[in-house]
Amino acid sequence: MLLSVTVHYVLALLIERHQGRKLARLWLILAVTFSLALLGYFKYADFFIQNFNAATGMSLPLLKVALPIGISFYTFQIMSYSIDVYRGETPAQRSVIKLATYVSMFPQLIAGPIVRYVDVAAGLDEREHSVEKFRSGLRRFIIGLAKKVILANSLGELCQIFLNTTDQTVLFHWMYAIAFTLQIYFDFSGYSDMAIGLGRILGFEFLENFNYPFISKSITEFWRRWHISLSSWFRDYLYIPLGGSRVGRGRLIFNIFLVWLLTGFWHGAAWNFIVWGLIFAVLLVVEKLWITSFLEKIPAWFRHLFVMLVVVLSFVVFDAADLPLAGQRIAAMFGAGNLPWADTVTYYYLRSYGLIIVLAAVCSTPLFKWAVEKLRTKQWAEKVLTVAEPVLGIVFLLVTTGYLVDSSFNPFLYFRF
Repeated sequence: MLLSVTVHYVLALLIERHQGRKLARLWLILAVTFSLALLGYFKYADFFIQNFNAATGMSLPLLKVALPIGISFYTFQIMSYSIDVYRGETPAQRSVIKLATYVSMFPQLIAGPIVRYVDVAAGLDEREHSVEKFRSGLRRFIIGLAKKVILANSLGELCQIFLNTTDQTVLFHWMYAIAFTLQIYFDFSGYSDMAIGLGRILGFEFLENFNYPFISKSITEFWRRWHISLSSWFRDYLYIPLGGSRVGRGRLIFNIFLVWLLTGFWHGAAWNFIVWGLIFAVLLVVEKLWITSFLEKIPAWFRHLFVMLVVVLSFVVFDAADLPLAGQRIAAMFGAGNLPWADTVTYYYLRSYGLIIVLAAVCSTPLFKWAVEKLRTKQWAEKVLTVAEPVLGIVFLLVTTGYLVDSSFNPFLYFRF
Protein backbone atom coordinates (compact mmCIF):
# COMPACT_ATOMS: atom_id res chain seq x y z
CA MET A 1 0.00 0.00 0.00
CA LEU A 2 2.78 2.45 0.91
CA LEU A 3 4.50 1.74 -2.40
CA SER A 4 1.25 2.32 -4.27
CA VAL A 5 0.63 5.60 -2.46
CA THR A 6 4.17 6.81 -3.17
CA VAL A 7 4.01 5.97 -6.88
CA HIS A 8 0.61 7.60 -7.39
CA TYR A 9 1.61 10.62 -5.32
CA VAL A 10 4.58 11.31 -7.62
CA LEU A 11 2.83 10.44 -10.88
CA ALA A 12 -0.28 12.50 -10.06
CA LEU A 13 1.94 15.55 -9.53
CA LEU A 14 3.58 14.87 -12.90
CA ILE A 15 0.15 14.43 -14.52
CA GLU A 16 -0.93 17.80 -13.19
CA ARG A 17 2.32 19.48 -14.24
CA HIS A 18 1.93 18.25 -17.83
CA GLN A 19 -1.86 18.66 -17.97
CA GLY A 20 -3.14 18.80 -21.55
CA ARG A 21 0.03 17.32 -23.03
CA LYS A 22 0.89 13.80 -24.16
CA LEU A 23 3.21 13.36 -21.19
CA ALA A 24 0.22 13.55 -18.82
CA ARG A 25 -1.34 10.57 -20.60
CA LEU A 26 1.95 8.68 -20.33
CA TRP A 27 2.15 9.30 -16.57
CA LEU A 28 -1.46 8.14 -16.18
CA ILE A 29 -0.78 4.95 -18.14
CA LEU A 30 2.22 4.28 -15.91
CA ALA A 31 0.16 4.87 -12.75
CA VAL A 32 -2.69 2.58 -13.83
CA THR A 33 -0.32 -0.09 -15.19
CA PHE A 34 1.65 -0.10 -11.94
CA SER A 35 -1.49 -0.59 -9.83
CA LEU A 36 -2.88 -3.32 -12.07
CA ALA A 37 0.49 -5.10 -12.12
CA LEU A 38 0.64 -4.99 -8.33
CA LEU A 39 -2.92 -6.30 -8.03
CA GLY A 40 -2.21 -8.95 -10.66
CA TYR A 41 0.92 -10.17 -8.87
CA PHE A 42 -0.71 -10.57 -5.48
CA LYS A 43 -4.20 -11.68 -6.50
CA TYR A 44 -4.12 -13.28 -9.94
CA ALA A 45 -0.62 -14.64 -10.64
CA ASP A 46 -1.29 -18.12 -9.26
CA PHE A 47 -4.61 -18.30 -11.12
CA PHE A 48 -2.86 -17.68 -14.44
CA ILE A 49 -0.03 -20.09 -13.59
CA GLN A 50 -2.51 -22.85 -12.66
CA ASN A 51 -4.47 -22.42 -15.88
CA PHE A 52 -1.30 -22.22 -17.96
CA ASN A 53 -0.07 -25.45 -16.38
CA ALA A 54 -3.42 -27.13 -17.01
CA ALA A 55 -3.44 -26.03 -20.66
CA THR A 56 0.18 -26.92 -21.47
CA GLY A 57 0.90 -29.81 -19.12
CA MET A 58 3.78 -27.89 -17.60
CA SER A 59 4.46 -27.63 -13.86
CA LEU A 60 5.47 -24.05 -13.22
CA PRO A 61 5.67 -23.43 -9.45
CA LEU A 62 3.00 -21.28 -7.84
CA LEU A 63 4.10 -18.02 -6.22
CA LYS A 64 1.87 -18.55 -3.15
CA VAL A 65 2.14 -14.91 -2.08
CA ALA A 66 -0.09 -13.67 0.74
CA LEU A 67 -2.97 -11.50 -0.45
CA PRO A 68 -2.87 -8.06 1.23
CA ILE A 69 -6.20 -7.40 2.94
CA GLY A 70 -8.36 -4.94 1.02
CA ILE A 71 -6.03 -4.71 -2.00
CA SER A 72 -8.92 -4.81 -4.50
CA PHE A 73 -10.57 -1.86 -2.78
CA TYR A 74 -7.61 0.44 -2.23
CA THR A 75 -6.19 -0.30 -5.70
CA PHE A 76 -9.37 1.00 -7.30
CA GLN A 77 -9.38 3.98 -4.95
CA ILE A 78 -5.85 5.11 -5.77
CA MET A 79 -6.39 4.57 -9.51
CA SER A 80 -9.52 6.73 -9.42
CA TYR A 81 -7.45 9.48 -7.78
CA SER A 82 -4.88 9.60 -10.59
CA ILE A 83 -7.57 9.34 -13.28
CA ASP A 84 -9.51 12.23 -11.73
CA VAL A 85 -6.34 14.34 -11.60
CA TYR A 86 -5.78 13.58 -15.29
CA ARG A 87 -9.37 14.55 -16.10
CA GLY A 88 -8.97 17.81 -14.21
CA GLU A 89 -11.71 16.90 -11.73
CA THR A 90 -9.44 17.42 -8.71
CA PRO A 91 -6.03 18.98 -8.08
CA ALA A 92 -3.15 16.68 -7.16
CA GLN A 93 -2.65 16.30 -3.42
CA ARG A 94 0.53 18.06 -2.26
CA SER A 95 0.75 16.18 1.02
CA VAL A 96 1.76 12.53 0.79
CA ILE A 97 0.44 12.08 4.35
CA LYS A 98 -3.03 13.23 3.34
CA LEU A 99 -3.00 11.01 0.27
CA ALA A 100 -1.95 8.06 2.42
CA THR A 101 -4.75 8.95 4.85
CA TYR A 102 -7.26 8.78 2.00
CA VAL A 103 -6.05 5.38 0.80
CA SER A 104 -5.71 3.84 4.26
CA MET A 105 -8.83 5.18 6.01
CA PHE A 106 -9.56 2.28 8.34
CA PRO A 107 -13.39 2.39 8.38
CA GLN A 108 -13.70 1.24 4.77
CA LEU A 109 -10.20 0.00 3.95
CA ILE A 110 -10.84 -3.74 4.17
CA ALA A 111 -14.20 -4.20 2.45
CA GLY A 112 -15.35 -0.90 1.02
CA PRO A 113 -17.25 1.02 -0.02
CA ILE A 114 -14.79 2.20 -2.68
CA VAL A 115 -14.35 5.86 -1.76
CA ARG A 116 -13.28 8.33 -4.43
CA TYR A 117 -10.77 11.02 -3.61
CA VAL A 118 -13.03 13.83 -4.86
CA ASP A 119 -15.67 12.82 -2.30
CA VAL A 120 -13.36 13.15 0.72
CA ALA A 121 -10.74 15.66 -0.48
CA ALA A 122 -12.26 18.55 1.46
CA GLY A 123 -12.48 16.42 4.60
CA LEU A 124 -8.76 15.65 4.46
CA ASP A 125 -8.06 19.35 5.02
CA GLU A 126 -10.87 20.26 7.40
CA ARG A 127 -13.71 18.25 8.89
CA GLU A 128 -16.84 19.35 10.67
CA HIS A 129 -17.68 17.56 13.91
CA SER A 130 -20.97 17.82 15.78
CA VAL A 131 -23.02 15.93 18.34
CA GLU A 132 -25.63 15.22 15.66
CA LYS A 133 -23.02 13.72 13.30
CA PHE A 134 -21.62 11.59 16.11
CA ARG A 135 -25.10 10.40 17.08
CA SER A 136 -26.04 9.67 13.46
CA GLY A 137 -22.75 7.88 12.83
CA LEU A 138 -23.06 5.77 15.96
CA ARG A 139 -26.62 4.79 15.06
CA ARG A 140 -25.51 3.76 11.57
CA PHE A 141 -22.59 1.77 13.00
CA ILE A 142 -24.88 -0.13 15.39
CA ILE A 143 -27.32 -0.93 12.57
CA GLY A 144 -24.46 -2.33 10.51
CA LEU A 145 -23.15 -4.34 13.44
CA ALA A 146 -26.61 -5.80 14.06
CA LYS A 147 -26.92 -6.75 10.38
CA LYS A 148 -23.64 -8.61 10.56
CA VAL A 149 -23.92 -10.27 13.95
CA ILE A 150 -27.63 -11.04 14.25
CA LEU A 151 -28.61 -11.69 10.64
CA ALA A 152 -25.53 -12.50 8.53
CA ASN A 153 -23.84 -14.72 11.11
CA SER A 154 -27.06 -16.62 11.87
CA LEU A 155 -27.66 -17.22 8.17
CA GLY A 156 -24.02 -18.24 7.86
CA GLU A 157 -24.59 -20.96 10.45
CA LEU A 158 -27.23 -22.53 8.23
CA CYS A 159 -24.96 -22.27 5.17
CA GLN A 160 -22.15 -23.95 7.09
CA ILE A 161 -24.47 -26.75 8.20
CA PHE A 162 -25.45 -27.31 4.57
CA LEU A 163 -21.81 -27.43 3.46
CA ASN A 164 -20.88 -29.89 6.21
CA THR A 165 -23.86 -32.24 6.03
CA THR A 166 -24.45 -35.24 3.80
CA ASP A 167 -28.20 -34.60 3.83
CA GLN A 168 -29.25 -33.84 0.26
CA THR A 169 -32.77 -32.67 -0.48
CA VAL A 170 -34.26 -30.16 -2.90
CA LEU A 171 -35.63 -27.98 -0.10
CA PHE A 172 -32.30 -27.90 1.74
CA HIS A 173 -30.53 -26.72 -1.43
CA TRP A 174 -33.06 -23.89 -1.76
CA MET A 175 -32.69 -23.00 1.91
CA TYR A 176 -28.92 -22.78 1.48
CA ALA A 177 -29.15 -20.70 -1.71
CA ILE A 178 -31.58 -18.20 -0.19
CA ALA A 179 -29.68 -18.08 3.11
CA PHE A 180 -26.35 -17.40 1.39
CA THR A 181 -27.86 -14.67 -0.79
CA LEU A 182 -29.25 -12.96 2.30
CA GLN A 183 -26.06 -13.62 4.26
CA ILE A 184 -23.75 -11.95 1.74
CA TYR A 185 -26.13 -8.98 1.51
CA PHE A 186 -26.30 -8.38 5.26
CA ASP A 187 -22.62 -9.18 5.73
CA PHE A 188 -21.48 -6.71 3.07
CA SER A 189 -24.12 -4.01 3.60
CA GLY A 190 -23.54 -4.33 7.34
CA TYR A 191 -19.83 -3.62 6.88
CA SER A 192 -20.70 -0.69 4.59
CA ASP A 193 -23.06 0.71 7.23
CA MET A 194 -20.37 0.38 9.89
CA ALA A 195 -17.83 2.09 7.61
CA ILE A 196 -20.24 4.92 6.78
CA GLY A 197 -21.05 5.34 10.48
CA LEU A 198 -17.41 5.40 11.60
CA GLY A 199 -16.57 7.77 8.76
CA ARG A 200 -19.33 10.13 9.88
CA ILE A 201 -18.06 10.03 13.46
CA LEU A 202 -14.62 11.01 12.15
CA GLY A 203 -16.08 13.80 10.02
CA PHE A 204 -16.18 12.09 6.61
CA GLU A 205 -19.24 11.39 4.47
CA PHE A 206 -18.95 8.17 2.45
CA LEU A 207 -21.47 7.50 -0.31
CA GLU A 208 -24.08 4.78 0.09
CA ASN A 209 -23.13 1.32 -1.16
CA PHE A 210 -26.52 -0.44 -1.07
CA ASN A 211 -30.07 0.71 -1.68
CA TYR A 212 -32.39 -2.26 -1.02
CA PRO A 213 -31.33 -4.30 -4.08
CA PHE A 214 -33.80 -7.09 -3.39
CA ILE A 215 -36.78 -4.92 -4.35
CA SER A 216 -35.45 -4.58 -7.90
CA LYS A 217 -37.66 -5.38 -10.88
CA SER A 218 -34.87 -5.70 -13.44
CA ILE A 219 -31.23 -6.76 -13.51
CA THR A 220 -30.24 -3.21 -14.46
CA GLU A 221 -32.04 -1.87 -11.39
CA PHE A 222 -30.45 -4.53 -9.20
CA TRP A 223 -26.96 -3.35 -10.13
CA ARG A 224 -27.93 0.26 -9.49
CA ARG A 225 -28.73 -0.81 -5.94
CA TRP A 226 -26.06 -3.49 -5.19
CA HIS A 227 -22.41 -2.63 -4.45
CA ILE A 228 -23.01 0.84 -5.86
CA SER A 229 -19.42 2.01 -5.36
CA LEU A 230 -18.03 -0.83 -7.53
CA SER A 231 -20.64 -0.70 -10.30
CA SER A 232 -20.36 3.11 -10.52
CA TRP A 233 -16.54 2.82 -10.59
CA PHE A 234 -16.67 0.53 -13.63
CA ARG A 235 -19.33 2.75 -15.20
CA ASP A 236 -17.36 5.99 -14.83
CA TYR A 237 -13.83 4.71 -15.45
CA LEU A 238 -14.39 1.98 -18.04
CA TYR A 239 -17.90 1.69 -19.49
CA ILE A 240 -18.48 5.37 -20.34
CA PRO A 241 -14.92 5.96 -21.66
CA LEU A 242 -15.50 2.98 -23.99
CA GLY A 243 -18.58 4.74 -25.35
CA GLY A 244 -21.17 3.46 -22.92
CA SER A 245 -24.55 2.84 -24.51
CA ARG A 246 -24.12 5.48 -27.22
CA VAL A 247 -22.43 3.11 -29.64
CA GLY A 248 -23.46 0.48 -32.15
CA ARG A 249 -25.01 -2.79 -31.04
CA GLY A 250 -21.82 -4.83 -31.47
CA ARG A 251 -19.71 -2.34 -29.53
CA LEU A 252 -22.35 -2.09 -26.81
CA ILE A 253 -22.31 -5.87 -26.34
CA PHE A 254 -18.50 -5.80 -26.19
CA ASN A 255 -18.54 -2.98 -23.60
CA ILE A 256 -21.01 -4.79 -21.36
CA PHE A 257 -19.18 -8.11 -21.55
CA LEU A 258 -15.80 -6.51 -20.83
CA VAL A 259 -17.13 -4.60 -17.82
CA TRP A 260 -18.83 -7.65 -16.33
CA LEU A 261 -15.95 -9.98 -17.08
CA LEU A 262 -13.74 -7.64 -15.06
CA THR A 263 -16.41 -7.18 -12.38
CA GLY A 264 -16.47 -10.93 -11.82
CA PHE A 265 -12.68 -11.17 -11.95
CA TRP A 266 -12.38 -8.30 -9.44
CA HIS A 267 -14.14 -10.49 -6.87
CA GLY A 268 -11.66 -13.32 -7.09
CA ALA A 269 -9.15 -15.31 -9.12
CA ALA A 270 -11.42 -18.24 -9.96
CA TRP A 271 -13.60 -19.30 -12.86
CA ASN A 272 -16.78 -19.23 -10.80
CA PHE A 273 -16.38 -15.46 -10.27
CA ILE A 274 -15.74 -14.93 -13.99
CA VAL A 275 -18.82 -16.96 -14.93
CA TRP A 276 -20.83 -15.11 -12.27
CA GLY A 277 -19.92 -11.81 -13.94
CA LEU A 278 -20.66 -13.14 -17.43
CA ILE A 279 -24.10 -14.36 -16.30
CA PHE A 280 -25.02 -10.78 -15.53
CA ALA A 281 -23.42 -9.61 -18.80
CA VAL A 282 -25.71 -11.91 -20.80
CA LEU A 283 -28.78 -10.85 -18.82
CA LEU A 284 -27.99 -7.14 -19.15
CA VAL A 285 -27.40 -7.43 -22.91
CA VAL A 286 -30.70 -9.27 -23.38
CA GLU A 287 -32.48 -6.79 -21.13
CA LYS A 288 -31.07 -3.67 -22.80
CA LEU A 289 -31.32 -4.77 -26.44
CA TRP A 290 -34.33 -7.02 -26.75
CA ILE A 291 -36.80 -7.19 -23.88
CA THR A 292 -37.01 -3.70 -22.34
CA SER A 293 -40.44 -2.95 -23.84
CA PHE A 294 -41.59 -6.51 -23.13
CA LEU A 295 -40.65 -6.21 -19.44
CA GLU A 296 -42.79 -3.09 -19.10
CA LYS A 297 -45.87 -5.15 -19.98
CA ILE A 298 -45.18 -7.84 -17.37
CA PRO A 299 -46.66 -7.44 -13.86
CA ALA A 300 -44.20 -5.91 -11.38
CA TRP A 301 -44.47 -8.86 -8.98
CA PHE A 302 -43.43 -11.29 -11.73
CA ARG A 303 -40.43 -9.15 -12.75
CA HIS A 304 -39.36 -8.96 -9.12
CA LEU A 305 -39.72 -12.72 -8.72
CA PHE A 306 -37.62 -13.32 -11.84
CA VAL A 307 -34.84 -10.99 -10.65
CA MET A 308 -34.71 -12.69 -7.26
CA LEU A 309 -34.56 -16.14 -8.88
CA VAL A 310 -31.65 -15.03 -11.07
CA VAL A 311 -29.83 -13.41 -8.15
CA VAL A 312 -30.24 -16.45 -5.88
CA LEU A 313 -29.02 -18.84 -8.60
CA SER A 314 -26.10 -16.55 -9.44
CA PHE A 315 -24.90 -16.56 -5.85
CA VAL A 316 -24.86 -20.36 -5.89
CA VAL A 317 -22.23 -19.98 -8.63
CA PHE A 318 -20.50 -17.24 -6.64
CA ASP A 319 -20.13 -19.39 -3.51
CA ALA A 320 -19.17 -22.68 -5.17
CA ALA A 321 -15.59 -23.90 -4.98
CA ASP A 322 -15.68 -24.71 -8.70
CA LEU A 323 -18.05 -24.69 -11.67
CA PRO A 324 -18.97 -28.41 -11.62
CA LEU A 325 -20.07 -28.05 -7.99
CA ALA A 326 -22.11 -24.97 -8.87
CA GLY A 327 -23.81 -26.90 -11.66
CA GLN A 328 -24.57 -29.81 -9.35
CA ARG A 329 -26.12 -27.54 -6.72
CA ILE A 330 -28.30 -25.68 -9.21
CA ALA A 331 -29.40 -28.96 -10.79
CA ALA A 332 -30.24 -30.32 -7.32
CA MET A 333 -32.42 -27.26 -6.66
CA PHE A 334 -34.61 -28.40 -9.56
CA GLY A 335 -34.75 -32.04 -8.52
CA ALA A 336 -31.93 -33.56 -10.57
CA GLY A 337 -30.53 -36.85 -9.30
CA ASN A 338 -33.89 -38.02 -7.95
CA LEU A 339 -33.36 -36.09 -4.72
CA PRO A 340 -36.30 -36.13 -2.29
CA TRP A 341 -38.12 -32.86 -1.74
CA ALA A 342 -37.31 -32.93 1.99
CA ASP A 343 -36.73 -35.23 4.94
CA THR A 344 -36.84 -35.01 8.72
CA VAL A 345 -33.38 -33.42 8.88
CA THR A 346 -34.38 -30.72 6.40
CA TYR A 347 -37.57 -29.93 8.32
CA TYR A 348 -35.57 -29.74 11.55
CA TYR A 349 -33.30 -27.06 10.09
CA LEU A 350 -36.28 -25.31 8.51
CA ARG A 351 -37.89 -25.03 11.95
CA SER A 352 -34.58 -23.92 13.47
CA TYR A 353 -33.69 -21.27 10.87
CA GLY A 354 -36.96 -20.51 9.08
CA LEU A 355 -37.72 -17.52 11.30
CA ILE A 356 -34.31 -15.90 10.76
CA ILE A 357 -34.68 -16.35 6.98
CA VAL A 358 -38.09 -14.65 7.03
CA LEU A 359 -36.81 -11.88 9.33
CA ALA A 360 -33.80 -11.30 7.06
CA ALA A 361 -36.03 -11.21 3.98
CA VAL A 362 -38.28 -8.59 5.59
CA CYS A 363 -35.28 -6.54 6.77
CA SER A 364 -33.84 -6.56 3.24
CA THR A 365 -36.80 -4.42 2.14
CA PRO A 366 -37.45 -0.77 3.05
CA LEU A 367 -40.55 -1.81 5.02
CA PHE A 368 -39.24 -0.54 8.38
CA LYS A 369 -37.89 2.62 6.75
CA TRP A 370 -41.28 3.34 5.19
CA ALA A 371 -43.01 2.68 8.51
CA VAL A 372 -40.75 5.13 10.35
CA GLU A 373 -41.20 7.77 7.65
CA LYS A 374 -44.96 7.31 7.85
CA LEU A 375 -44.86 7.65 11.63
CA ARG A 376 -42.85 10.87 11.40
CA THR A 377 -45.80 12.50 9.65
CA LYS A 378 -47.80 12.02 12.86
CA GLN A 379 -47.25 14.75 15.42
CA TRP A 380 -47.48 12.38 18.39
CA ALA A 381 -45.05 9.86 16.89
CA GLU A 382 -42.12 12.27 16.59
CA LYS A 383 -41.68 12.45 20.36
CA VAL A 384 -42.02 8.67 20.67
CA LEU A 385 -39.37 8.09 18.00
CA THR A 386 -37.03 10.57 19.67
CA VAL A 387 -37.05 8.36 22.77
CA ALA A 388 -37.37 5.00 20.99
CA GLU A 389 -34.39 5.39 18.63
CA PRO A 390 -31.66 5.63 21.31
CA VAL A 391 -33.37 2.92 23.39
CA LEU A 392 -33.46 0.58 20.39
CA GLY A 393 -29.85 1.45 19.67
CA ILE A 394 -28.82 0.38 23.16
CA VAL A 395 -30.90 -2.81 22.87
CA PHE A 396 -29.28 -3.68 19.52
CA LEU A 397 -25.83 -3.00 20.96
CA LEU A 398 -26.48 -5.24 23.97
CA VAL A 399 -27.94 -8.03 21.83
CA THR A 400 -25.07 -7.93 19.32
CA THR A 401 -22.56 -7.90 22.16
CA GLY A 402 -24.23 -11.00 23.58
CA TYR A 403 -24.08 -12.70 20.19
CA LEU A 404 -20.39 -11.81 19.82
CA VAL A 405 -19.50 -13.15 23.26
CA ASP A 406 -21.37 -16.38 22.59
CA SER A 407 -20.09 -16.98 19.05
CA SER A 408 -16.86 -17.95 17.35
CA PHE A 409 -14.85 -15.76 14.96
CA ASN A 410 -16.92 -14.79 11.90
CA PRO A 411 -14.95 -12.56 9.51
CA PHE A 412 -16.72 -10.46 6.89
CA LEU A 413 -17.13 -12.35 3.61
CA TYR A 414 -15.72 -9.50 1.53
CA PHE A 415 -12.45 -9.50 3.52
CA ARG A 416 -11.23 -12.15 1.07
CA PHE A 417 -11.58 -9.78 -1.88
